Amino acid sequence: MSTAELPGAEPAADAAVPLQPQAETPFGRFVQAYVESPLAVFAFVLLVLIVGAAIAAPWLAPQNPYDLAQVSVMDSRLPPGAVSMDGYTFWLGTDGAGRDLWSAILYGLRISLTVGALSGMAALLIGMVVGLFAAYVGGRTENVLMRVVDLQLSIPAVLIALILLAVLGKGLDKIIIALIVAQWAYYARTVRSSALVERRKEYVEAAICLGLSRGRIIFRHILPNCLAPLIVVGTVQTASAIALEATLSFLGVGLPPTEPSLGLLIANGFNYMLSGRYWIAFFPGIALLLTICAINLVGDRLRDVLNPRLAR
Repeated sequence: MSTAELPGAEPAADAAVPLQPQAETPFGRFVQAYVESPLAVFAFVLLVLIVGAAIAAPWLAPQNPYDLAQVSVMDSRLPPGAVSMDGYTFWLGTDGAGRDLWSAILYGLRISLTVGALSGMAALLIGMVVGLFAAYVGGRTENVLMRVVDLQLSIPAVLIALILLAVLGKGLDKIIIALIVAQWAYYARTVRSSALVERRKEYVEAAICLGLSRGRIIFRHILPNCLAPLIVVGTVQTASAIALEATLSFLGVGLPPTEPSLGLLIANGFNYMLSGRYWIAFFPGIALLLTICAINLVGDRLRDVLNPRLAR
């Protein structure tokens, strides 16, 4: 019999001790559930590349397409792969003003993503406050606020934006304001629905009995439990904001030519479609399509991960 087998003998110091599995963090479980979908992973990587290309546009773009000193009218409407008089190759061709389409798309992505992100965040904050306040207060205040939300949701968002831009005029700040007004009701409706469920739970009643302030109950206790649907709606509405801005710019009421977006690039190329110069509108349209699809696919996967019952 060996020494290790004797009664009362202590195990050897170098004996292997089985490792206990570490508890997974909520973020680790979230990432693990998200990467189960290859399509969602591809969409996330594509979105990161698009955002990174937009941020690095001044370094990735061969030229500043809106600097008149770098643009030549002699290079206008060149097909993809054409070589300019200076020996530069336009891989995606040029538009009617002689601007490199690759450079114009990178700069246009910056404007489109900026409009979508800023208008989405501002609309989310406004809608979140309105929805939480309506759900917590209830009564006549809730009825008035929700009737205003219902009234706005009954009107198409593009019509609201068109009316506001007709009053405010063109400009990056103007279109952001118009998109905020057109979108905040979606967030208010979503937050109010989730907050109503939380408002009736025991922990909120206990917080009220303890005499906690209204703001602390709303923002410290109710809001964290409403973030999951808010994140999903935020991603979808960001894609909607980018599409809406492109629509408004295509109609000529969005951004001025000095602040071009993908919608304005498509509008500039639409006039050349019948003449066979498809690339002027085609490549910006592909960039817009990939951006919106990537954001929507990421949002759909977030919905399935944060609320598995909807996935089933």
